[in-house]
Amino acid sequence: MRTATLRKLRHDFGSVFAWVEQGEPVGISKRGKIIALLSPPPAPKPARPRKRPDFAARLRRIYGDLVLQGDLVVEERESRPY
Repeated sequence: MRTATLRKLRHDFGSVFAWVEQGEPVGISKRGKIIALLSPPPAPKPARPRKRPDFAARLRRIYGDLVLQGDLVVEERESRPY
């Protein structure tokens, strides 16, 4: 782990930031004591695939083998009323 003083952090933040960008944690010291730690964020977790619900099985469980007879058309419109 590298260390940088508060003065270096104030006056040369670019180089300290470059260390953090490279993946190295940096300890910030004041009067010889480390008072803070700058570190890169943890690596993101890989996205796990989501399990999708089985809608067909759910419909079979609710309605069983119910089959509608014929072609059922509730209402058919050729144009919109507005």
